[in-house]
Amino acid sequence: MHKLAAVFALMASPALATGLEIEIEGEGANGTVTVDLFDDLAPKHVEQIAALAAAGQYDGVVFHRVIDGFMAQTGDVEHGRLGADLRRAGTGGSDRPDLPAEFSDYNFDRGVVGMARAQDPNSANSQFFIMFEPGPFLNGQYTVVGQVTGGMDVVDAIKRGDGPNGAVIGQPDSMKKVTVTE
Repeated sequence: MHKLAAVFALMASPALATGLEIEIEGEGANGTVTVDLFDDLAPKHVEQIAALAAAGQYDGVVFHRVIDGFMAQTGDVEHGRLGADLRRAGTGGSDRPDLPAEFSDYNFDRGVVGMARAQDPNSANSQFFIMFEPGPFLNGQYTVVGQVTGGMDVVDAIKRGDGPNGAVIGQPDSMKKVTVTE
């Protein structure tokens, strides 16, 4: 009976096979955020994020959409790099293909990392967001890829957007360096 209980406990919590260490810098946030990636909930999305991070694609990418009380969005490796014309930040992806949705029943609570997408559920590519507060309206509608395990105070300090739809005006905070951890 104890073995069966252990199996159910493992099934109830996502496996933490891979993670990210994100160095954030800017006018708002300065510090390191650690994220455990859930490869059992979203294996294709985790593989894509890890591959982009390992290739240095996220280094220098800004948090282009930050809504107080909701989330901070980043990951546009095509149009969201510091030094580029950031007016298109948030409209691009990567040179990798879009991904089919990997929805789960994991809740979008504070610190959860989810994949950004267009209206098409199968359009997630490189952009992701970190929740400031619970967002139950996202549950089952977006792919959960991980959870912040350290540095949530750094996430809380990310410069907020003032523009339409949370667009950050002026110099946004950025991911200076993103490293894959095991």
